[in-house]
Amino acid sequence: MTDTADRTAATEPYLEELQSFLESEWDPDLTVAEWWEKLGTEGWSAPAWPEAHYGRGLSPADAGRVARAIADFGALGAPGGLGLLLAGPTIVTHGSDEQKKVWLRDIVTGQKGWCQLFSEPGAGSDLAGLNSKAIRDGEEWIVNGQKVWTSAGHVADMGMLIARTDPDAPKHKGITYFGIDMHQPGIEVVPLREMTGRALFNEVFLTDARTPADSVIGDYGQGWIVANTTLAFERAGLGAGSGHAAASAATPGTVAGDLDRRAGDFVGTRRRGGGGGPGGMAGAYGLILETAKASGQIDDPIVRQQLMKLHSLNEIARIGGQRLKAEKAAGRDIPGFGNMMKLAMSDILRLSRDLGLATLGAAGTIHSYDGEHRDAMKDADLPAFTAMLTEMALFAQGPPIYGGTDQIQRNIIGERVLGLPKEPGPARDTPYSELPKNG
Repeated sequence: MTDTADRTAATEPYLEELQSFLESEWDPDLTVAEWWEKLGTEGWSAPAWPEAHYGRGLSPADAGRVARAIADFGALGAPGGLGLLLAGPTIVTHGSDEQKKVWLRDIVTGQKGWCQLFSEPGAGSDLAGLNSKAIRDGEEWIVNGQKVWTSAGHVADMGMLIARTDPDAPKHKGITYFGIDMHQPGIEVVPLREMTGRALFNEVFLTDARTPADSVIGDYGQGWIVANTTLAFERAGLGAGSGHAAASAATPGTVAGDLDRRAGDFVGTRRRGGGGGPGGMAGAYGLILETAKASGQIDDPIVRQQLMKLHSLNEIARIGGQRLKAEKAAGRDIPGFGNMMKLAMSDILRLSRDLGLATLGAAGTIHSYDGEHRDAMKDADLPAFTAMLTEMALFAQGPPIYGGTDQIQRNIIGERVLGLPKEPGPARDTPYSELPKNG
């Protein structure tokens, strides 16, 4: 079935056009910025976006084929990061003509990196309970508050910010969505060290930070609607079978310093980048299979059964994506599909974690927390993929929480798709200022 699908995909006209583009334009000696300029302005960075906005109007599944074709050719892929995954699609949907003109080009060409300033210490699962405030001051908004679990905040040029602009409006209606410049004195980014040893997430403190009045994305007070668009793209992008658009070999934006480097130096590299997504987990099955073969555990019936289960879960996700494509082509949809795929990814990650550690045996207790440890592991007599599998195992606890916890996904499916009654609570029209606060 897969071979048939691949042969069919190979005959698609857009893939033939992409092949011609790569043959004529790819040069490993270009800088990352030069290559991304070509890739982005020709519509190959975000092929699922509309043609009028640096895209080619392809389906998500076809966009995934584009990304694989670029990788198979041996060229550097699209900028990735949260700009391409979240900010860009949200701006395409809700942004003004001027915002689309200015921000989208910088996203598809990798000139600006973005982060997501949503979650707060007292507003995670109950995101609409956020306390960060934005107050209008002439032609600017002044923002004060604290955000947490901000992926790529340390390498971001711009932020997707939601803040409360009307405390007397109901909780979900007094929020406004902004684009905000991260390079200003009023914004402090503090890394949060993970159990992996890395720091993909951050706390962000906003103290009298400013953003222009025309940086509002969508309408004033309608930030919750815009934020839900972002969250829908996030769940679709992080779900099983999505291709994980947050993954990127080179980091977009001016902070990381990759734009001036040679593009060819990033080809064939695997780097956990600013997006913080589970992109590295997508290839877990192959790594675990090879480790099981090397250790002799491939003959263990329990290991074989679990490997088959992991393969099946990945195939179900892939076929689910094809089914969604067919439904979209027929003018229909699969309600809650993004939420279901987010849950499926959580199951895949947990199984990958447990099976990966099982095949490593005692070596699974050893992990490289920093550069020195990573160098030491290379010199040690350990299974080939030990460092990758232990990092995957430690990181697997994150994705079922970020992007909306598994519990939130189930609530959404239950209430919005199945029509089950909502949990009891204050009426939705209760002013935010009268509600009990989370913290």
